[in-house]
Amino acid sequence: MKKKVVVLGGGTGMSNLLMGLKNFPLDISAIVTVCDDGSSTGILREEFNIPAVGDIRRVLVALSETEPLVMDLFNYRFKTTSDLDGHTVGNLLLTAATEICGNMSDGIESLSKVLNLKGKVIPLTEDNVTLMAKMDDGSIVEGEHHITLSKKKIEKVYYKEKPRVNKDALKAIKEADLILFSMGSLFTSIIPNLLIKDIVEEIDKSKAQIMYACNMMTQPGETDNFKVSDHINKLNKYLGKRKIEIVVANNSKIDKKMAKFYETTEQKDPVILDKENIKIKIIEDNYVYVTKNNLLRHDNIKLGFDIFYYLTNSGV
Repeated sequence: MKKKVVVLGGGTGMSNLLMGLKNFPLDISAIVTVCDDGSSTGILREEFNIPAVGDIRRVLVALSETEPLVMDLFNYRFKTTSDLDGHTVGNLLLTAATEICGNMSDGIESLSKVLNLKGKVIPLTEDNVTLMAKMDDGSIVEGEHHITLSKKKIEKVYYKEKPRVNKDALKAIKEADLILFSMGSLFTSIIPNLLIKDIVEEIDKSKAQIMYACNMMTQPGETDNFKVSDHINKLNKYLGKRKIEIVVANNSKIDKKMAKFYETTEQKDPVILDKENIKIKIIEDNYVYVTKNNLLRHDNIKLGFDIFYYLTNSGV
């Protein structure tokens, strides 16, 4: 029987991780945050009063095993002078499927069949939620998009409304052999999963091991100067009785030119693996991968294999 892995996160980091995991015989459930409110997603949220579709689209594409053209179509973004400008085909299809089926979960299920998904995609909530942040100067910023753009340091995040958790998310955690927090924006993609009390309580009751795949680069305002241990400690503050038990981290140096490029253009720095401050199990490897577009990413095949190997050889 395949081991059951539930992945919690959102954004590019989560989709990259899932692209690696799907190559191995695992039963994957992806719980995705739905608080993004920028660009195409933000417009559709406001017009149709639905949860954010952008990260859901990325995860659907990542887990898809259909023709590359279909994946390209899902990610295609219109560039025009009409109201279609900036919208992706996948976002529009997800919105239509949600409208037709009556809720996002059923809409995702219907599209999953078309995309031949290697796993199940679960929105954290069906509610149209707003992420809030309290900054280190005491100011409050509303909306994920504005939080990300803010130059201030985040002290904590919370929801403006009290979201109703998706019951499928609780079921996936309950049945999991491994609970895996993905790479991604710590405060705006990962931690929002832990702002719902029911999720934290279900993790506390779970017998699954808890793993975190740590970021390779810091993020301005969110994780400036963070080492691997800082990421773990911050996540643990939002978790309940159970904490992170295994961390997966890059142990290779990033090319100086690449590091300088990210420092000057995006104000990001490499995340240092500070083993001396980490008291839990570390899975380490050289995960550095540079895409054709000269973007720094995790080597998702190597990452997926290391997680699969640990899961199948650790007695879980």
